[in-house]
Amino acid sequence: MTYWMRRLRVALPWLLVAVLSAAAVMLTLLPAAWITPQFARQTGGHVNLVNPAGSLWHGSATLMLAAGADTSTATLLPGRIEWQTAFWPLFTGRVRMTMRHSEAMPEPITVDATLRTATVTPGTIAVPASLLSGLGAPFNTLDLQGDVQLSWSDWRRFNHEAFGQMTIMLTDASSRVSLVRPLGSYRVVFQAQGASSTLDLATIKGPLMLSGNGTVSAASTEFHGTASAAPEARDNLAGLLNLLGRPSGPDTVALTFAH
Repeated sequence: MTYWMRRLRVALPWLLVAVLSAAAVMLTLLPAAWITPQFARQTGGHVNLVNPAGSLWHGSATLMLAAGADTSTATLLPGRIEWQTAFWPLFTGRVRMTMRHSEAMPEPITVDATLRTATVTPGTIAVPASLLSGLGAPFNTLDLQGDVQLSWSDWRRFNHEAFGQMTIMLTDASSRVSLVRPLGSYRVVFQAQGASSTLDLATIKGPLMLSGNGTVSAASTEFHGTASAAPEARDNLAGLLNLLGRPSGPDTVALTFAH
């Protein structure tokens, strides 16, 4: 063995340690801005993380809802989404993150993902209904007020197919297009079942009664329902009903969407 080969053999382990250490330092210093564009891409620009701070491993950002690429009417959720990313699972091809929102979701959730699968632990987030205006029509037209609570079970994704249940509660809703306040409280249940999912809308209470169901898949989205007014609110809700759909009976309109 030559002199230089002996020197290389002695130095090689230390060189490997130096390279791995440098790589670890670079990964640790990755800015939070590296992760925020992923949310916009996955949601078509409707859900965004803006004003990032910190690093990929321990950072925060503000939640913004927008009507796709148009952010002129975007709305911001007060407070910050905070996250922590575990370092060592990356070496097994997994991303494991713990996330919470400083005001709307104080209890943290865990996101565990690989290239083919993803799991989100159960959680609940509460936001003002006015936040939805940032999504554009019809929310910006209705300008909803009230409280929205979004809760979900274990949410799992395998090869682009999702499984789990999500429930949206809209409590004491009101709108600038109606003098009736509140309009009511409503529940939407979204059941993800792999290639296709179901959507059910029901009224909990209130003079504006909404109901319906639909299906969602990669190929199409359909929803069929009705909106009607309680007898004591028929006159005051006539304008809103005409805005929501086409008449299908006495004081009732059809809620139909197909894409």
